[in-house]
Amino acid sequence: MIDKEFLRDEIINALKSVYDPEIPVDIWELGLIYDIEIDDEANVKITMTLTAPNCPVADSLPLEVQQKVESLYQVKKANVNLTFDPPWTKDMMSDQARIELNLF
Repeated sequence: MIDKEFLRDEIINALKSVYDPEIPVDIWELGLIYDIEIDDEANVKITMTLTAPNCPVADSLPLEVQQKVESLYQVKKANVNLTFDPPWTKDMMSDQARIELNLF
């Protein structure tokens, strides 16, 4: 039996190592990750967005997320779904990201 809470924390830590190349803040703190689902067999489904639909990393960023999550030894398979509903706004950023970007 997998510890989903522990695995979720490990996934979040992995996501914090992925950065939007145009913004010096990781995708977790930017609020680009909408959902993390983990099934009983350690398959992971991540729903994420981008800062804009025409983002230049629309092809590569979801792939990087998938690779980072699948690099965790507990994860069997990762599937990344890209959505723009709801559209990302600066309100989705963490306080830490806002401080980093001087948006207070």
